[in-house]
Amino acid sequence: MGEEYRAPLHPNKRILSLDVLRGISLLGIFLVNMISFHSPYLYYDPYHWWNSPGDYAHYAWIDIFVQASFYPLFAMLFGYSMSLQQERMKQSFYLLQSKRLLVLMAIGILHIVFIWSGDILFNYGVCGFLLLLFMKWRGRALLILGSTIYLILHLFISFLLIMASKIDPESTAFWSDMNGIQHSIQAYSSGSFWSITKQRLIDWYSVNGSTHFFSVFLSFFPLFLIGAGAGKLHFVESIEKQKKLNLILFLMFMAVGIVLKLFPFFFGQNIAYQYVQDSLGGPLLAVAYALAVMIIVRYPYGQKSCKWIAQAGRMSLTNYLFQSVLGSLLFYHYGLALYGKMDLTTGSWLAFTLFLIQLILSEMWLSKFQQGPLEKIWKMLVYGRKTA
Repeated sequence: MGEEYRAPLHPNKRILSLDVLRGISLLGIFLVNMISFHSPYLYYDPYHWWNSPGDYAHYAWIDIFVQASFYPLFAMLFGYSMSLQQERMKQSFYLLQSKRLLVLMAIGILHIVFIWSGDILFNYGVCGFLLLLFMKWRGRALLILGSTIYLILHLFISFLLIMASKIDPESTAFWSDMNGIQHSIQAYSSGSFWSITKQRLIDWYSVNGSTHFFSVFLSFFPLFLIGAGAGKLHFVESIEKQKKLNLILFLMFMAVGIVLKLFPFFFGQNIAYQYVQDSLGGPLLAVAYALAVMIIVRYPYGQKSCKWIAQAGRMSLTNYLFQSVLGSLLFYHYGLALYGKMDLTTGSWLAFTLFLIQLILSEMWLSKFQQGPLEKIWKMLVYGRKTA
């Protein structure tokens, strides 16, 4: 195995837009995850749980502009990066990627059991293995396959849910699981480490277990295909040079994305319209955000202003897990035990503040080292010895 892909990619050879997008995704994911860190988000109706005027307004802007728009972006970036690694690794790609994905899944399992139930790394590893089966396809074919699967599936489910809401409104009404809320608050705010661990596993299974994993898989995997297809076509590198097309696409995706994200506020706050909002509006808004970044980094002032965000993106694994560690230490009983004691507005400002600290720490770390600490450990586990 050659040293050219064992060593971290030199900063001058990195694609700035991709690192900026990873950094922005970290902030968006943290804003949404923060709600789960400090409250039993899995078990209540958020539109009625946050019933004070300030918190409701705050939840509304997160729901429209953040929720379900950054995990799709992160998933597409994962597929995009894998296609770039395929070009770089050539014949060793499948062996090395298999090792990378196994290590990622192992990190995800540790994350779920010992830190936080909302892990995405394990699911990324599973979907990544399936993506390997398609990596010999051409970029255009991957884009068409991923887009077709995603759109047909989610348009069909959206149609069924909307029809159900018209026929029987109660069938798609939001409801709160009072037992789930009570058990979460009891475990996280006052339970032992073992009680908290058991609750983490219950929370993870409620989202990913049994038949739920199939729906999670169908939310992630087509986005991986889309990202991989775009990477093979070098979409980011090519479209950055097309200023007019970039702007037109940005306005189109932003307009349609926001309209779909507003469905629960226009037509009714129920499961059907929330599904349209998240599964259709979320990814379209994610593409708009990606296009906006490509527009900004074309200019010198944009490159300069985005530098720190890009540094955080270069350490995305470290920063993602660091957010979970901070969240558990702040809110769980073995830390500051603030679970259930923080309003939505305060939690969101806390997420912004902690992310700013991460930007500073990322800049400080990368001024001395070429990659983040967990990125380095990840490579060491894959290659079997110390990397550069």
